[in-house]
Amino acid sequence: MLAIGTGAQDSVLSRISSMGSDLLLVRPSMANFRGSAGGSNVTLVPADADAIQELPNVAFAVPEMTSTVTLRRGNVDYQTTANGTVPQFTAAKSWSVGHGEFINRDDMESYAPVAVLGETVVKMLFADGSDPIGQYVLVNKIPFQVIGVMSEKGASAGGNDQDDVVLVPLTTGSMRIFGQRNIRTITVEVKDASAIDLTQERIQALLNERHKKEDTQITNMSSVREAFTETSNTMKLFLGSVAAISLLVGGIGVMNIMLVSVSERTREIGVRMATGARERDILVQFIVEALVVSAIGGAIGVLAGLGTGALAKTFGMPVSFTIGPVALAFACSFLTGLLFGFLPARNASSLQPAVALSAD
Repeated sequence: MLAIGTGAQDSVLSRISSMGSDLLLVRPSMANFRGSAGGSNVTLVPADADAIQELPNVAFAVPEMTSTVTLRRGNVDYQTTANGTVPQFTAAKSWSVGHGEFINRDDMESYAPVAVLGETVVKMLFADGSDPIGQYVLVNKIPFQVIGVMSEKGASAGGNDQDDVVLVPLTTGSMRIFGQRNIRTITVEVKDASAIDLTQERIQALLNERHKKEDTQITNMSSVREAFTETSNTMKLFLGSVAAISLLVGGIGVMNIMLVSVSERTREIGVRMATGARERDILVQFIVEALVVSAIGGAIGVLAGLGTGALAKTFGMPVSFTIGPVALAFACSFLTGLLFGFLPARNASSLQPAVALSAD
């Protein structure tokens, strides 16, 4: 149970980390969208990103605008997301180019019709295995030359395919694809993550001053990570509580079995005590028996848990095995035998030899 819980936590945290835990995402506020016809009053523009870039502790401020587009190559049409962005995109997103090159400053200034494709798009448009670099694809019937292919990124924390995208220069996309100058988001990477909250306040104050109102919202990815970690830790505590209840039930079972063993072996105890066995010897005998039973059960339980986890992993579930929970599980089963075996052992050692020998 703990391995599956830890695996799920690690899986989601790794996806959040791939987005960057030192990032701030600046977007138009939802109230601003609702208060305007079709969102026409949205005021985030590329100049806002340039202003944010000048603030202390800001490494990059990457403006982006997105839209659904139709790509065509030959007789193959494919619908995907076009992302207009800037050269700092790869650094801010920690996403490298797998093949070719990325958008550069000259492409931005010359409004170059160039594109960088995600792996999913390459597989759909270039299923024949040809090299996409240098070839042309139509983006909403406008020819763009492919200059690079991004490395495979995988799914995001929300389950979206991050490789299903075509990246174009922000200037070119604004003029030839999106038909607007307002941007959808600004991704801000901070230099010092410990000062990210202060940087967030500075960015919000700057935008409020530039727009003369508060019409933006900022998402702190570090806070998102912390909130999820706290939630997942609570869930792991719940799973551990369920395991503790199972140990309690198992301990009661061990105690009952040992009590039955004492009652069935009363004459044996009497014979041992009559031939010189001390109370301590009888106590140790039954405690050792309880420990052996619990240790064997614990070993079987650990093996069954590892096997179940391995089986779950084959079905695609995130499972993370660590030595801690395995050692804890075995130690708990061992202590269960010690604690719940003590009472029956004490009862056995306190029997009088004459009483024990006379038992049926």
